[in-house]
Amino acid sequence: MSKFDQDDFSERRKAAAGAKKAMVERFRAQPAASDPAVMERKAGRVAASRERTARIASREVARRAETERQTSELKAREDAAARLALNQAESLAAERRADAERAVDLLAEQKAARDLRYAARKARRR
Repeated sequence: MSKFDQDDFSERRKAAAGAKKAMVERFRAQPAASDPAVMERKAGRVAASRERTARIASREVARRAETERQTSELKAREDAAARLALNQAESLAAERRADAERAVDLLAEQKAARDLRYAARKARRR
């Protein structure tokens, strides 16, 4: 800074006092809390806050309802898949039982045929 730009102490004090005075005047110029305009703005902010809270609550209710719907749909699909798997397992078990019974019947027929051949061979030898 050059020497010409420097203020002396009394000028700086006057400038600081003027700044303080301006701040006090700006503060005093603000309307009081009981002023109708201030009360109206405050009421508007409170109403907006309540509306925001209501919107958030309704979104939360909708979100929960959607989640419950999706959960019930998923459960229904899982139940249907379980029933289908059970039916398939039962039909597969029935097929295997039928195959086993056919195999037992076939083995019994083969044994009977073998026994007849054996008896015929024995009869021929005599």
